[in-house]
Amino acid sequence: MQLKVIETPKNEVQRPAKPPVDLSTLSHRQLLDGDFWRRIPAYAGVSEADFLDHKWQMKQTITKVDKLLGALQGLVSPAVIADAEEGFGAAPMAVRVSPYLLALIDWQNPYEDPIRRQFIPLGSTRLADHPNLRFDSLNEQADAPVQGLTHRYPDKALFLALDTCPVYCRFCTRSYAVGPDVDQGELEKLSLKANNQRWDAIFAYVASRPELEDIVISGGDSYNLRADQVREIGNRLLDIPHVQRMRFATKGPAVMPQKILTDDEWFKALVEVVHRGRKMAKDVVLHTHFNHPNEITAITKRAMDRLFSEGITVRNQAVLQRGVNDAVETMTVLVKRLGHVNVQPYYVYVHDLVKGVEELRTTVDTAAQLEKAVRGTTAGFNTPTFVVDAPGGGGKRVVHSFEHYDRITGISVFSAPRVKPGQYFLYFDPLHLLPEAGQLRWKDPAEHAKMVQEALDRARAHAHR
Repeated sequence: MQLKVIETPKNEVQRPAKPPVDLSTLSHRQLLDGDFWRRIPAYAGVSEADFLDHKWQMKQTITKVDKLLGALQGLVSPAVIADAEEGFGAAPMAVRVSPYLLALIDWQNPYEDPIRRQFIPLGSTRLADHPNLRFDSLNEQADAPVQGLTHRYPDKALFLALDTCPVYCRFCTRSYAVGPDVDQGELEKLSLKANNQRWDAIFAYVASRPELEDIVISGGDSYNLRADQVREIGNRLLDIPHVQRMRFATKGPAVMPQKILTDDEWFKALVEVVHRGRKMAKDVVLHTHFNHPNEITAITKRAMDRLFSEGITVRNQAVLQRGVNDAVETMTVLVKRLGHVNVQPYYVYVHDLVKGVEELRTTVDTAAQLEKAVRGTTAGFNTPTFVVDAPGGGGKRVVHSFEHYDRITGISVFSAPRVKPGQYFLYFDPLHLLPEAGQLRWKDPAEHAKMVQEALDRARAHAHR
């Protein structure tokens, strides 16, 4: 048999070969491994078995400022320790830092380290809160028909099961309830303890509302639920016929992945609820919260692999923070690294207006530019949506969907026609990132109401064009 040779037509354009990949673009696959925790003097003698034990991590988690500062002796200068002591003195959140988290911080460069910025405040970097900031800026309590359940969206509710977490983030939106009280008299925290009586009222409300199909179990943090509590909440919600989707929300994998690897009872409880849901054609997933590529290590991958082996979907909700993940390269690596460990990037939130962390906030424009730069670097289903959780209870709005945005005053106006029709919701960029003209207007209290009214008038004019 004679093979026929097919010649390339003379008029066909010769396509250039795709050049070899630059291996530096694959840095998202390079995960921190080895006994990195031994760089911390307090953990220099800790074995791998102990460090990977969730019970050891929990027992050694630092919950006192003096103990945290003591652990930094020999790592940083006395000036840095004094700076942190001043920062904690004005912080609205109590301290809670796991050994794993402490070991991820680059103590040779603490002022710039993205993980330090999120968990350890410094007095020298503190900025005044925005004049329009208020406690519970998302107005979750106003949308709570029973204590600990926010019903804002038509078919979804937020179940605040408890008020503790494996660590306490400085930037926590729910500082109005999460963690123990701090020594600041103006902050009276709402109690959301885990108890059956409060939960029974929540289950009864969900059962009475046939439109509720999607429940987020958060707090606090579902990592801190006992195994029997995971089963109780999961199974009672699955038993409600109209509940079709459930999300256990936790910061845990980012700050203590050891629990997934060694707390077999908790892991088994989660797997049971997920598998029972699947048999009932109901979707049970895990939502987590990584903000920076450095939070994803070889230990993380082992933990995520264990979840993946059981068919558990994991999605990520990051918070956009200045000096943490507001650079294109950092956000790109975060998105790619999440995909590498089988975590689906879901949301990137523009930082909420939270008391005491103004230096971490950035602008709506920054989020919009990041979204444009990141999109196209990986598959669409692994590309996060950048959103503003509209202050006052408007819910999550895509960052580009504002009705009006004044980059001089930093005021953006959003509407939420399917959540609260006819209302407008305002987000305020941090003052220190505004141009001089905007900063000057905000220095005059008489201008505040005028700027808000101008923004609302322009938003209404835009809506009625």
